[in-house]
Amino acid sequence: MAVFGYGRVSTKEQTTDNQKLEIQNAGFKVDYWFTDEGISGKTHATQRPRFLAMLEKIRDGETLVVTKLDRLGRDAEDVLRTVRTLAERNIEVVVLQLGKLDLGSSAGKLMLTMLAAVATMERDLLVERTQAGLARAKAEGKVLGRPSKTTLEQRQEMKARYSGGESVSALSRLYAISRASVLNVVNP
Repeated sequence: MAVFGYGRVSTKEQTTDNQKLEIQNAGFKVDYWFTDEGISGKTHATQRPRFLAMLEKIRDGETLVVTKLDRLGRDAEDVLRTVRTLAERNIEVVVLQLGKLDLGSSAGKLMLTMLAAVATMERDLLVERTQAGLARAKAEGKVLGRPSKTTLEQRQEMKARYSGGESVSALSRLYAISRASVLNVVNP
């Protein structure tokens, strides 16, 4: 029976090479390697193009190897649904971070549920810390978001020209910004 490997990274700048190497170093000879690159962990497993392609190719009774639990899903519910779907097809799921644990057994399901819940909590805490950091930066007066394409003087001049009857399109061409940007300046 064939061994399938699956890797996922969140950005195009990252690579799944380390995940593949880790699986090979664990002693698995991967027959088919599938990767989703530039796919956020927020994306459900069934919405990842290469994961779906792998599900179509893998046959009942074969083996799927991943490095970490979060490669299988975005949260506890998604991971459990994915593992359940694979278990129904008698596909052995090996998660290297868990060691040799049969995810289809009662103990394996319990461990999987607990670990997936912890992963979900970690993600929620990360979001909370990010929001707290953004709120603190805002409170300290830091400007968040993309830098403005125009200076304060240009925006004041734009308002005066608009009040003087100059069109939004003309101002857009003059300042080399979109009409929407001009409208945001002249109609705050």
